[in-house]
Amino acid sequence: MAEVLIALGGNVGDVRATFRKAIANICGMTQAALLARSSDYATPPWGDEQQDRFVNACIAIDTSLDPHALLFTLHKIEKKFGRDRASETRWGPRTLDLDLLAYDDVTLDKPELTLPHPRLFERAFVLVPLAEIAPDRIIAGRTPRQALATLSSAGIERLPDLDG
Repeated sequence: MAEVLIALGGNVGDVRATFRKAIANICGMTQAALLARSSDYATPPWGDEQQDRFVNACIAIDTSLDPHALLFTLHKIEKKFGRDRASETRWGPRTLDLDLLAYDDVTLDKPELTLPHPRLFERAFVLVPLAEIAPDRIIAGRTPRQALATLSSAGIERLPDLDG
């Protein structure tokens, strides 16, 4: 089994309801155990800033799927929730974005998959929720807590917990 960190994001529709359903799909379709789930955070858009704020969160799961099979499954789940990677605008609005951040201590550099995620340490909107669930996990020689200390988290707000 591998411990995997996944980032969730979206800014179209009821994102928090989508997250709840997507996490259930991730666990069901990958036969994974949910180890941890961060709070949801409202975050400013990144890249294309002329769009609605995003909601971001992170989860940790335990799965026996290999990284490529897991990525394939995550893309399938995104599509199920209305994401069309082929026709979307880069960094544009989306119903659901699932990013594979880290897979145990695996390092991969393939055209279809880079591990750990190549822009993980540049994105406070990922590091804030990640630092909530795995502050001291070493990823590529750094921890989320260390990386977050070098970035501004201005505009990132923890959302209240949802009942249920």
